[in-house]
Amino acid sequence: MHLGVFEVLGPQVGGTLSWPHPRSAGANFTSLDHWVHLAQVIDRAGFTFLFLADTFGYPTADGELAETAAARGINFPTLDPAVVVTALARETERLGFVVTSPTGLDHPVQTARRFATLDHFTEGRIGWNIVTGSAQDVVAELFGHDEMVLHDERYAMADEYVDTALNLWEGSWEDDALVVDRAAGLYADPAKIHRVSFEGRWFRSSGYFASPPSPQRTPVLFQAGTSERGRAFAARNAEAVFVQATTMDATAQAIADIRAEVAAHGRDPQSVTTIIGVTVVVAPTHAEAVARRREFEALQSDEIVAALYSHNTGIDLLSLDPDGTLEQVLGRGAAGQTGQTNITRFTGGDGEPAKTVREVLDALRGRGTRGFAITGDPVEVADGLERILDATDLDGFMLEPVFAPRDVEDFVDLVVPVLRERSRLPQVPTTGTLREQLSGRGSAHLATDHPGASRRARPGGAEPARTTASAPAPAGPPRQRTTPGSDR
Repeated sequence: MHLGVFEVLGPQVGGTLSWPHPRSAGANFTSLDHWVHLAQVIDRAGFTFLFLADTFGYPTADGELAETAAARGINFPTLDPAVVVTALARETERLGFVVTSPTGLDHPVQTARRFATLDHFTEGRIGWNIVTGSAQDVVAELFGHDEMVLHDERYAMADEYVDTALNLWEGSWEDDALVVDRAAGLYADPAKIHRVSFEGRWFRSSGYFASPPSPQRTPVLFQAGTSERGRAFAARNAEAVFVQATTMDATAQAIADIRAEVAAHGRDPQSVTTIIGVTVVVAPTHAEAVARRREFEALQSDEIVAALYSHNTGIDLLSLDPDGTLEQVLGRGAAGQTGQTNITRFTGGDGEPAKTVREVLDALRGRGTRGFAITGDPVEVADGLERILDATDLDGFMLEPVFAPRDVEDFVDLVVPVLRERSRLPQVPTTGTLREQLSGRGSAHLATDHPGASRRARPGGAEPARTTASAPAPAGPPRQRTTPGSDR
């Protein structure tokens, strides 16, 4: 199994409260040493990657920063994760880093250069978690946009955004364009560097990509959405998918759907790595683990749940009738245009009734946006992880820390040895670029059946202009200002 850690440069993850607990060092998130320590711990343990979530948004109530969010540190404040990655790469040997970056706030050229730089400085250990954003109504106001762009349209924009970036990474430099011949004084062969062009409905670009090819050329493409449109986007673009599900049946169905759509795009369905989040509380004995989990749960409240849910979905649960369902607000304003997975899981279907607001609050208390939860001794935790793997066609897990980094250290000390004994983890951690570690293909570059591979520069001249299949090019200047929204 692949292992990662889900983190955010903030006081705590998952929209739950943990930083005040003595076991948590979350309040130290502004310290570089805090992140270096975590990265080194999981690097030595053989984890595949550290996943750094990000958003410009924050929970609101009546259009203002939610008091609970500010007072308790619920998805507020945050720092920029891309800035810390090069320092962490220097202090680790093989660990990959997945950085969340939205489609739309920057032009694709800026994003392409940023990730090319990160791929160079990490020696090919970088991934891009592609999101259309979160808390998009907040972000629209923060960035001075007139209005929020609706969910499915954001994904259409994202397809173009990724196409434009792929054009730059793959299409501008031939493999042997970089010469660096000191005797001849020749840095690069101009004949092997090509103008690349893209013209779509929302984005256009024409010119030469100034960043030389990095070890992977294109960062490993992650995506974290399991809405219908999110799955379609993943099937076309993603090499790894963070599946948003909390039951084995739902996880298995989501993975099956994603693999089927990947195959429909002419790609190998097993080439996509599927990951879910899991909150593990482990201790030497079952009783100790249960007691520790109860300490975490005692910190939670309805106000914390509501702040997180508002951030993720645009719905203020505490303003609704607790005996009613989410239908009382869906279709009004921003409600339902973000966090669709975290809405549809409570709206019923397939013979199941919709949950009341009170039931939603109870279901999310202590869980937030976290995935599965396993509490127990080392053998119980390993058993639980294996059961999920065997029942779902899953490829791995991201630990969503409760009391970071102590519970990650506990997992490394107590559970990793059990998983190695069972051959679920290699005795010697894998090495290479992030793409090589995830795919096992022995190639640092995109698979040949990925759409981006067709954009690779070929000898003999410039590549033709690329256009997106999602929409015709506009008659006038493209609208390059977009507002992100949650792709979950």
